[in-house]
Amino acid sequence: MAPIDGGRDKIPTDGGKRIGHNPFVGLSLEGLAPAPVAPATPAFAPPSPKLRPTGDFGRRSPGEGGSPSPTRKNRGRVDILRETQARGGKTVTVAANFVGIGTAEKERLAREIRTACGCGGTVKDGRILIQGDQREKVARILAAAGFQPVFAGG
Repeated sequence: MAPIDGGRDKIPTDGGKRIGHNPFVGLSLEGLAPAPVAPATPAFAPPSPKLRPTGDFGRRSPGEGGSPSPTRKNRGRVDILRETQARGGKTVTVAANFVGIGTAEKERLAREIRTACGCGGTVKDGRILIQGDQREKVARILAAAGFQPVFAGG
């Protein structure tokens, strides 16, 4: 096989032949229909009279001010334990004694706790197990979810 450029196997860098090309350079907009223009929408459109709510719906009188606060539902007591037994000396935070929630919600809570703590964990036998001593973070997340966390054990 013969060498390119009279004995040189290198690509010229002196601005000779262009390495790439633009396939759209030869196209023109001549003969094309203009693009459709979207209608301008107002920044605020009042709701339709048919959709307006009737009644109070938690509105406050003008003297009270502020927005109505949603009432927190108390979903029951949850025990937060720290265990090291049968784990090779490793500490595990356990959230146990949930009442009235299913496995799917426990999985969702466990995923949220794992993300907040930056550690591993699982749901096993109806209890949420989180690696390490993460009792404070677990209590904060469970309280935000409407549970009443109680520290139990050591």
